[in-house]
Amino acid sequence: MMNREFTLKKKLMFIGIALLVLAMISISFTLWVTWKLEGGAAAINEAGRMRMQTYQLALLAGEGKKEAASKLIAKFDDSIIVLKNGDPSRPLFVPWNKVNRAYFASISTQWNLIKDGLLKKNVEIIPVAQVDNFVNSIDRFVGSIEGEVDYWTSLLHLFQFAMLATSLIATLVIMYVGYSVILDPVEKLRAGFESVKSGKLNTRVQIDAHDEFGDLASGFNSMTSTISDLYGGLEAKVKEKTLHLEERQNRLQALYDLSSFVSREDNLEKLARGFSERIMSLSKASAIAIRWTDEANRRYFLLSGANLPKSISKDEQCVVTGDCYCGQSSGNREVQVVTFNPQTEAERHCVKAGYKTLITVPILFQQDLLGEIDIFYLGQADLDQDQKSLFETLAHHLAGAMEAVRIKAMEKEAAISEERSLLARELHDSIAQSLAFLKLQVGMLKDEMAASASVKAQKILSELDEGLRESYSDVRELLLHFRTRTNTEDIETAIRTTLQKFEHQSDIHSELEIHGQGLPLAPDVQIQVMHVIQEALSNIRKHSKAKNVKVVVNQSPQWIFQVIDDGIGFSPDEISIDSTHVGMSIMKERAMKIGADLQVQANTPAGAKVLLTLPA
Repeated sequence: MMNREFTLKKKLMFIGIALLVLAMISISFTLWVTWKLEGGAAAINEAGRMRMQTYQLALLAGEGKKEAASKLIAKFDDSIIVLKNGDPSRPLFVPWNKVNRAYFASISTQWNLIKDGLLKKNVEIIPVAQVDNFVNSIDRFVGSIEGEVDYWTSLLHLFQFAMLATSLIATLVIMYVGYSVILDPVEKLRAGFESVKSGKLNTRVQIDAHDEFGDLASGFNSMTSTISDLYGGLEAKVKEKTLHLEERQNRLQALYDLSSFVSREDNLEKLARGFSERIMSLSKASAIAIRWTDEANRRYFLLSGANLPKSISKDEQCVVTGDCYCGQSSGNREVQVVTFNPQTEAERHCVKAGYKTLITVPILFQQDLLGEIDIFYLGQADLDQDQKSLFETLAHHLAGAMEAVRIKAMEKEAAISEERSLLARELHDSIAQSLAFLKLQVGMLKDEMAASASVKAQKILSELDEGLRESYSDVRELLLHFRTRTNTEDIETAIRTTLQKFEHQSDIHSELEIHGQGLPLAPDVQIQVMHVIQEALSNIRKHSKAKNVKVVVNQSPQWIFQVIDDGIGFSPDEISIDSTHVGMSIMKERAMKIGADLQVQANTPAGAKVLLTLPA
């Protein structure tokens, strides 16, 4: 239906109302002028009667008929009042203007003089000159009224001629409008139907009216266009369906390739990177971000992305839930489409990068939220049901793969933990107990030989006792290492537990500082990091003579661990990998195993610093 300005109904109603208004105006104006003419004529008659009454009053006063004169004076007063105020019982009024008011005022003044002379001064004869002046005043008043009546009569005639001309013009207009609005469109439609009936399906009717006939013409043209398309567009429809089927086949192939990829990959970061590259090609997006969330869904960490600008890949490594459009899946676990407003959201990283649309897809595994897929578009993007289902399917595949990676990591961690527990039990039941027994035996031997032993023997016993103590302490530390457990969500708990045990063993004050928010470490990486920290603390306890130890952890832009003490320090050039510094070699091997960089530096003003930097 087209947007109609004036419908046919409105046009006919407008013409009818216009004619009705014109007729009402004509009739009303005619009645009004006629009423004014009748009122003026009655005023002329009333004023003319006053002339006769003046002569009668002069005659009655001269004959001394005071009673009759008094009655005539009363009638004359009534006439004055009627002319002044009008008569409500009939149309009688004076067409007042400046001249008529002046004449009437003069008549009233003269009449009051005549009346005062007859009633108050008992004058029996009205002077002829006074009567003539009075009558002349009345004549002038009547003449002025007659002039006004003549003016309105002329105006009435002029208006009647104008209405006659208007009627003729209105008749011509109605005939033209009837032809252009009704007859001509009907004829065009009839000709159009006859043309279609003869087989000309491309026939179009040109009717520019914005009314029902315009709608009929538009419907007629739409009908002929539809019929023409049905006959001539079957091949295009088939081609369109073929392209649609090919697109679906490509999607199925992409899903198959994606499923094969996620089933083979066992590394979370590689999985996210490969998935983001594939979904970017499949969704024809401008950029992709894969975010992982913690168990409480408080933070979203950037696992990987494709074609992300530095402003997002660097500054949005960790997004707190609710601070941005990214990271909203915890509250609404459905696919969402966000359209950015550059005027009010110009400071957002995604808006600065030129993106206009964001589609967020939650990664769900058995109703557990694992993360979120963020799909960015430079232009406006609409999401239909097929695309929504596709994104949900892709997210489901990713969730399954992420869960499989997590299970494999847990199984690996469990196997390592079991092996470490077995080693700890073996150490405790064999070497540790043997060392404890030897320690007791050496103590007893030292007591027995305290008096009789030579200085050299006492020295050997002291060294033997110190060596056993040191070996026993090393075994206890090794047991501590084996029994240390990491937290899959956060390494902070394991570090704090280790520092508490370190303080208990060494009486050295410890402190932990954690800065930033970063992606949690994998369990195997956490284990190696904890071993490096434990070995560094062991070296501090044995060699540094420190009073304070501080562990500093920086999580972003990459993980950096620092173990700092205020002991006696060392010269880095003096460190060599020998039997006394085998722990340094072990720390380097553990760092290499996870691809990290290990540095041991002299601290300022005293002490030493162990710096472990994980790859970004």
